Amino acid sequence: MIPAEHRFPCGQCGASLTFRPGQQELVCDWCGHRQTIGPGPARAPGRKADDSSADPALQWSEGPRAPGPALREIPLAEGLDLSQGAADIVQTVRTLSCPNCGAQVDLDADHHASACPFCATPVVTDTGPTRRIKPQGVMPFTLTEAQARAAMKAWLGSLWFAPSGLTAYARKDRRLSGIYSPFWTFDADTTSRYRGQRGDAYYVMVQSTQTVNGRTQTVSRQERRIRWTPVSGQVARQFNDVLIPASTALPPRFSEAMKPWDLSAVAEYDPRFLSGFEAEGYTVPLADGHGAARQQMAQVIHQDARRSIGGAEQRVDHVDSRFVNETFKHVLLPIWAAAYRYNGASYRFVVNGQTGKVMGERPYSAWKIAGAVAVALVALAAILYLTQ
Repeated sequence: MIPAEHRFPCGQCGASLTFRPGQQELVCDWCGHRQTIGPGPARAPGRKADDSSADPALQWSEGPRAPGPALREIPLAEGLDLSQGAADIVQTVRTLSCPNCGAQVDLDADHHASACPFCATPVVTDTGPTRRIKPQGVMPFTLTEAQARAAMKAWLGSLWFAPSGLTAYARKDRRLSGIYSPFWTFDADTTSRYRGQRGDAYYVMVQSTQTVNGRTQTVSRQERRIRWTPVSGQVARQFNDVLIPASTALPPRFSEAMKPWDLSAVAEYDPRFLSGFEAEGYTVPLADGHGAARQQMAQVIHQDARRSIGGAEQRVDHVDSRFVNETFKHVLLPIWAAAYRYNGASYRFVVNGQTGKVMGERPYSAWKIAGAVAVALVALAAILYLTQ
């Protein structure tokens, strides 16, 4: 059930309008009336970090920030201390909390129970009023439910030893849940002083003796060595939109598998984009998200220090970083989700609502594995028989 603020009546017949993925409009399923939404994305693409040595799981852009109409960047201090922050960045909502995976889904005043869209747990509880930071941006769905289902079917079809019940589930065309999942993005300007050692390679001729055909010979070879020199210096880096999941409903490997996201498609938050979909509330506090972002930034800064040191090898002994102009945003990104119960266990599938990337949990068919082993043993026995 969609919160009241996410419902928009049709101007022609009064029925609820729903957002159509891939289109900037709301559509009435009863009379076909269409209503255009907004001006579109609110920020041009930031420059993707060109760093082949960085962890590919990290997603961020490097400054300066892109020109054009920008989403509001909230000073970090305001978000960390809501009692001192501006009142316009917070809202009071009620959510359903899943006791199994911890997902929290926003709901309206008349909604008291539902099944969790992530793990299919049938019992959820009302958390009561909760004070939250408002979303500043939303990435509208690009993939339709039919396109997401096709991507999920292709993924299921590629699995080895999947139970027949799993593939049958895909053929039934059961409904997927369209969910806006919460993320934090963090910006910062950094300067870092480092101490370390630069290793320059040089070669020396080393002689050794060896016995060849009963005769002792002296041979020479080049041996690589490293000359270490103490160094220190300073590096600077601008970080823009370091992306951190703000929910623990999905395991970290699911969130990582959904990357990369094209954050240039994030539009200024408009509840009309949520019409017909669910919105998950964040469960990772801003302070925890900021800590995770700082860790990602530290990895990049460490690589910057290594490049600054130069030489054949580097040792970074200490880095002291200063962070200024720290800001953040709360953004909602689109995910299609389905949960499948097999032999009493729940298995989850998610599809990136922008790119179609799929990640899921899967059971294995003991019968299919046993059959494959039996076939392999028969084939091995036949080969051994023919080679005798």
